[in-house]
Formats: sequence, C-alpha cells, structure tokens
Amino acid sequence: MHVADHLPLDELRARADAEGDKRLFLRLRAVYLAAAGLTAPEVAAALGPSRRAIRRWVARYNAEGPDALGDRPRPGQPTLLREPDVDRFRARLEAGPTPGDGVCTLRGRDVRAILASEFGVAYSMPGVYAPLHRLGYSCLDPRPRHPRSDPAAREEFKKN
Repeated sequence: MHVADHLPLDELRARADAEGDKRLFLRLRAVYLAAAGLTAPEVAAALGPSRRAIRRWVARYNAEGPDALGDRPRPGQPTLLREPDVDRFRARLEAGPTPGDGVCTLRGRDVRAILASEFGVAYSMPGVYAPLHRLGYSCLDPRPRHPRSDPAAREEFKKN
C-alpha cells in the first residue's frame, strides 16, 4: 500500500503517540503502520478497524496530508438553540428554578418550558436532553428538599 511522504516515519509515530483524541490516534497509527510496510489486512488485524477503513484513511492522508485525518462534519439536524443563547441558557440552569417556575428542582419538562418561553425554541421531551448533555449536565439530581422543611425535626426523626 502506497503512503505519501507528507511526514517522516518517526514524526508520524510521534504525532500519533502525542494525540489525545482516540479516533485521530487510531487513524495516525494506521497510516504509520501502512507507511512502515504493513498491508491493509495486517494493519486491520493489529488495530481492529476494517480493511476498507484503513484504505480510506491512507487515501485521505495521501490526498490531503495528516490534517485530513481529523473528524469531518457529520450530517444531521442542527441544534435549535443558537450559539449566542448557549451561555445565557447555561446561566439560567445554574441559577436554578425561579418562583415563576413553580418547582423546587428543574426537570426535563421544566427545562423544555424554559427553552420555549425564554429562548423561543420548541424541543420534544427526548430532544431536551441533547442540549443538556452537550453542556455537561446529567439527568441525575439529588432528591429535592422542601423550602419550608425543618432540619432540626429531620435530625430528631433520624435519632428516634
């Protein structure tokens, strides 16, 4: 398998070893092994992906160089929440529920209502969780405590 001389072999290996992204590391390592003289089936057996993927990565490397091995844009539905609103949405979530929300802890349907009323975007219930996960939020939250609960009475109950 022919590999273009965009980078020397030792520099290609060093670049692969220094790479933190696992997918890009795998692609660089595959090109390195192909440049070292292994065939596509041997590289596939050593690294795990298919022979076709190995050939595709080497062809991309040959055509465009090592920077072409990174992820390319994928097709799909763009997010409804615009980029300028993301920081404002994050701040709104960090502030927690307001008295107007009428809840003590924000749940999925509450976040959906906030997105609709304050940001003007309509998400389905399953779709609400995609922007939350992109921002690093998880769906697990500790059990809420009522604002008028009495901590002393709670401790007394635990003792008795």
